[in-house]
Amino acid sequence: MKTFARMYTAQPHLLRGALITVEVDVSRGLHAFSIVGLPDKAVEESRDRVSSAIKHSGYDSPKSQNIKIVVSLSPADLKKEGSFFDVAIALAYLRAMETIDFNPEGKLFLGELALNGELRPLKGTLALVQEAKRQGVMEIFLPKANAKEAALIEGMHIYGAETLSEIVAHIAKPQKRMLPIFIAEQPPTPIVHEVTRHAVDMRDIRGQEAVKRGLEIAAAGGHNVLMSGPPGTGKTMLARAYASILPSLSIDEALEVTGIHSIAGTLETDFMTTPPFRSPHNTASYVSIIGGGATPKPGEVTLAHRGVLFLDEFPEFDRRVIESLRQPLEDRIVSIARAKGTAQFPSHFSLVAAMNPCPCGNAGIKGKHCRCGPNDLARYKRRLSGPILDRIDIALSVLPVEYTALDGLPEGESSETIRQRIIRARDIQAERFKNNERPLRTNSAMNAREIARYIPLKDDVRKILTESAERLGLSARAYHRTQKLARTIADISGSPDVEVAHVLEAIQYRPKMQQ
Repeated sequence: MKTFARMYTAQPHLLRGALITVEVDVSRGLHAFSIVGLPDKAVEESRDRVSSAIKHSGYDSPKSQNIKIVVSLSPADLKKEGSFFDVAIALAYLRAMETIDFNPEGKLFLGELALNGELRPLKGTLALVQEAKRQGVMEIFLPKANAKEAALIEGMHIYGAETLSEIVAHIAKPQKRMLPIFIAEQPPTPIVHEVTRHAVDMRDIRGQEAVKRGLEIAAAGGHNVLMSGPPGTGKTMLARAYASILPSLSIDEALEVTGIHSIAGTLETDFMTTPPFRSPHNTASYVSIIGGGATPKPGEVTLAHRGVLFLDEFPEFDRRVIESLRQPLEDRIVSIARAKGTAQFPSHFSLVAAMNPCPCGNAGIKGKHCRCGPNDLARYKRRLSGPILDRIDIALSVLPVEYTALDGLPEGESSETIRQRIIRARDIQAERFKNNERPLRTNSAMNAREIARYIPLKDDVRKILTESAERLGLSARAYHRTQKLARTIADISGSPDVEVAHVLEAIQYRPKMQQ
């Protein structure tokens, strides 16, 4: 009896994959089946899944023999979670028992086993395949349901199997009772930018032209937006229409976003080419929004990466949640520190927030009576601190539209028409930043050094900007954000330089509550 065998598998770790070595040692003695290497409950339970799957695949079950089986998962100091290791454990056991024989080097085995030997799909496949490629592993066996997603990575040999016996018959030297079976290699999955049908189009919204203009500027430069207005004026509808004017993700962005959602278990298609739109409820917890937990998991700010995070009833979110948005809005990452270590998740999103003018929603609205007292109003506005408002580039007032105008107003521009203008503005930015030291996609991501380099201002334009900043009491951050916003407005108009009109329009979008 060979007594020892080694296989290779992987599991998600934070937002990447981690390669795991599975070693199985078999020795004679009273029956025992132990797994070492910081396994969680799901990994420990694989003993029963693997034993039953091996039995139903036509081999002797480990439980039917007086042998001691030790399964080691390394690296030993990394916590092993999930059911990713079942197939590798089963194959390592069969090889250690000399039931099958093959060379496992350069092969990765992924999959959860059903009791009858079938392979069940996993989450996080894309990240695992990407890590395997980085580590030089080019041949991967996994559940057939995950094969199409795995084949998004070029240059990999992907084999999707339905049962454990299929994998054994494909890789092992054929035994007398075994007919050779060859699993067809999964062809590369083409990356196609599909046209997404959005529930709300910009032309569905009558009136609100000033708000639409502000949302177009925000989409063109990746800026943050705060919409304020009474209930029923269309803030939520405008936010959902905002998603329809965003350009499709590039190939690199799409792979990045798909990998995040695959690990999080929120992937609904094989490949995401549309920017994600996340809309958590205002009762959502800090961990669900920012991320965290004993083993850090990504939150909504990471699931909205390269897309939109829409926070309706913004002041009603927990104050801790609101204040914790400072880092992701400024640094485009979120750092989570725990006793076990620190994790950094990407969180480059556009914030679209909506709020009422007061708790009852009627303050300052013609023909409506506000029931809120002075203390209620003050408390409501204090929920949004100065540092948070400082990070808002565009503040928009969404006022009621007259009933008679709802049916009488002509249809506005479609989302497709607006999107084309945004794509042209994004192309201008891509050309501007093509030789930059760090990758930049939109104006909003520029730092102070890049602002000085890419946004030169003429004397009259700088004078207007400086005087306006002094009059409004803008902070240095707000001053720079106004510059970036003016640059985006100039890009939309096709102007090579930032003019006075662009600066004046950018200034009028500063949040009024800050003043």
